[in-house]
Amino acid sequence: MTWLLPRDLHPAAWWVWALGLAVAASRTTNPFLLLTIVAVAGYVVVARRTAAPWALAFRMYLVLGAVIVGMRVLFRLVFGGAEGSTVVLRLPEVPLPAWAAGIRLFGDVSAESLLGGFHDGLRLATMVVCLGAANALANPKRLLKALPPALYEIGTAVVVALSVFPQLAESVVRVRRARRLRGGDGRRFRALRAIVVPVLADALDRSLRLAASMDSRGYGRAALVETGDRVATGLLMITGLLGVCVGVYATLDGSTPRYLAGPVLVSGLVVALVGFRSAGRRVRRTRYRPDRWRAAEVVVAASGVAVAAVLFATSTVDPTNLNPSLVVLSWPTLSWPPLIGVLVGVLPAVLSPAPAFEDA
Repeated sequence: MTWLLPRDLHPAAWWVWALGLAVAASRTTNPFLLLTIVAVAGYVVVARRTAAPWALAFRMYLVLGAVIVGMRVLFRLVFGGAEGSTVVLRLPEVPLPAWAAGIRLFGDVSAESLLGGFHDGLRLATMVVCLGAANALANPKRLLKALPPALYEIGTAVVVALSVFPQLAESVVRVRRARRLRGGDGRRFRALRAIVVPVLADALDRSLRLAASMDSRGYGRAALVETGDRVATGLLMITGLLGVCVGVYATLDGSTPRYLAGPVLVSGLVVALVGFRSAGRRVRRTRYRPDRWRAAEVVVAASGVAVAAVLFATSTVDPTNLNPSLVVLSWPTLSWPPLIGVLVGVLPAVLSPAPAFEDA
């Protein structure tokens, strides 16, 4: 099929897919489902990533996720881990002054408290890994090109922030390779000083080249806009973003009235889009060969949205499988509907084209 020929997908498709997995992870604390989401994200990254520096940084997000889980469990161990009747560890409690009432250090640690910290940490770590998968699969430079004109300033800062650590990692690898070719030993701590300076110099050179290329392409050039239009645009954007925030909160919080969920969210999105459209008029920017959405992009984005939709649906039908009880300790149960819904997220590894060669 021609639509599966090697090419680079639209970066927004990967971000929609990854955000769908992250939303699904936010709906459950079942460790089996969360680990399945991590496995799905990792498999797709291995199958569809390129050799670019931002793609090689996915392991950093896995390490960060492991650190998050460990820190959440450690906090439960240090600060108040006695919620529950199954005490697994008895530590001496540190007495605190009266003004610190409600806070305890160490003391009895229960299995329920440790499991609660593990579940919460694993959920947050899974969301971080999903965002790392998007960062590994989507070219940040092409993502910047695909942003609407009204967001080019914020998008520039976000894209640079997302790509700084992968670029530094690539610089470290290149400097260490050059040292080995010259006969230097990169395993000693003494070699750190000889590596840091070239890495920082390389990062500075890349920043200067990026600034020069952005200036030559017209970034930062704005058209003249009347004061009234500028004020109206700002009000539209602020009102729309407030509506989106209220709608998202009402959607995620079951105790909020339903009329503040869907209608407010949709209205906020419409108002924000109108504001973005109006703000884009002051930016004079053209795109050379803009990225197009094709069938593969639709499949990738739809698979992520489907994962989130299935987890939303099953959370109202069978919530005990998605959020295991910590009152009565037992092994988490796993039903087929949410598991199949999560496995839908692996479709981009098969139904999306292999990446074309991409220069780092």
